[in-house]
Amino acid sequence: MPVTTITTCPFDDQKPGTSGLRKKVKHFQQTHYLENFVQSIFASIGDVQGKTLVLGGDGRYYNKQAIQIILKMASANGFSRVLVGQNGILSTPAASVIIRKKQTFGGIILSASHNPGGPDEDFGIKYNTSNGGPAPEKITDAIYAKTKEISQYLISDNSSEIDLSQPGTHDLDGMTVEIIDSVHDYALLMHELFDFTAIRDMISQGFTLCFDAMHAVTGPYAVEILENQLGAAKGSVINGIPKEDFGGEHPDPNLVHAHHLAELMFSPQSPDFGAASDGDGDRNMIVGNNIFVTPSDSLAILTANAEHIPAYKGKILGVARSMPTSQASDQVAKKLGLDSYETPTGWKFFGNLMDADKVTLCGEESFGTGSSHIREKDGLWAVLFWLNILASRKESVADIVHKHWQEFGRNYYSRHDYEAIETKAANQVMANLREKVKNLSNTKIGSLTVSYSDDFCYTDPIDNSVSEHQGIRIGFTNGSRVIFRLSGTGTSGATLRIYYESYETNPDNMHQETQQALSELITLSVEVSDLKALTGRTEATVIT
Repeated sequence: MPVTTITTCPFDDQKPGTSGLRKKVKHFQQTHYLENFVQSIFASIGDVQGKTLVLGGDGRYYNKQAIQIILKMASANGFSRVLVGQNGILSTPAASVIIRKKQTFGGIILSASHNPGGPDEDFGIKYNTSNGGPAPEKITDAIYAKTKEISQYLISDNSSEIDLSQPGTHDLDGMTVEIIDSVHDYALLMHELFDFTAIRDMISQGFTLCFDAMHAVTGPYAVEILENQLGAAKGSVINGIPKEDFGGEHPDPNLVHAHHLAELMFSPQSPDFGAASDGDGDRNMIVGNNIFVTPSDSLAILTANAEHIPAYKGKILGVARSMPTSQASDQVAKKLGLDSYETPTGWKFFGNLMDADKVTLCGEESFGTGSSHIREKDGLWAVLFWLNILASRKESVADIVHKHWQEFGRNYYSRHDYEAIETKAANQVMANLREKVKNLSNTKIGSLTVSYSDDFCYTDPIDNSVSEHQGIRIGFTNGSRVIFRLSGTGTSGATLRIYYESYETNPDNMHQETQQALSELITLSVEVSDLKALTGRTEATVIT
């Protein structure tokens, strides 16, 4: 096998974040940059000789070029087989499906998730283990350690490129490269989980929907499942063709960036149901006719209505949420007698709980919802779960949400993102808060009394690993919370996220405007964090 050993030097900025390594495309295009990180992955995951790897991504700019490089490196490092999504396309949840179904050694997913794409925008790479989920911290820490000491990498000197456009098999220096249908295995699993007949019947009786794929990876999956298999009208999936720059849009499914869908759903022409997914297909936004469903409420509603889903009826073992996600699902778990867990942000923390049969459903406020069917969040899965509930209950999205609040109470909830803050200033905000929260308990801020305040530290109940500094929490005696976190998913500066939550059980107070209901929390958070003085910011970049 013709293998070339390339001499290289470490880069000092290859520490993976919550979802792998994300940088600007031009950063990845530096000589040796991608190769160093890939070699560090291969050196950190054990013996790869004769093993099978899954490879694909969200179709963003540099995806196909990176695949060709990784294939040559996989061959040189001893893999015997690589399964590649057709045209280099694999949604993150579909990659997890294939890793688990084919029992492969793991997979490399090329995505920067909901970040913009294009020559001047973002690119990302992460490794998923054999359970289909993101590599745990012990592996990402090992990868980072390797990047700091790497001196060479292995790559095939074969100059030919693999044709990614058609399913089929190819030989690359003795390694089999199989180009597979990107949608097939994922669609089969969805058919097993949900009552397609009930959903199809509902659609045939006039139920209308709009799914915004945001010119991202979920387009082909949504067209096949929603239009071809479930009978939604042609054109129900909008922006369904993946583009390397996501059509110049920001593929983040929220009311700001999925504005075309939002405008439609709050117009007189609104269909019955709307949804959107992000760059790599693992996030979802749910919208009904003139009602937005927060991701936190969505997780709670799915948990409360699992009895309507054939694969989940009577089989919910527990529910988990990330710490910044509202406590709405906790209210459901308490009433239904289910165990509930609070984890740090990052889907990998749910993996241990699912592998140990502790939880079935899980979710994050950042528009991610999923279950133990795979080890990633899954945007289209959440959409199908909602459609199955709607088909079973024969009620509107708004009716289901309002009845849920009446039964379990309403958790008013919002996230304010302050994007591209100068990193030093953002770190200073967090450092100051870390000191302040040591002495806030039992003090008053505004009209509210602090019941607890801390820097969230998580001890994994399965492997006892400890994750520190996961966000500043300030909780009040009335059940309200304010949380401060620095995001690990950006590529420019720092993103400070502030989360607000208040719990309401009085039916007369359940239909306030969210920002108004949270106004006191918003005001006191800016004051206690010295946000304006330290960053110069007076308004959030994005409010969800």
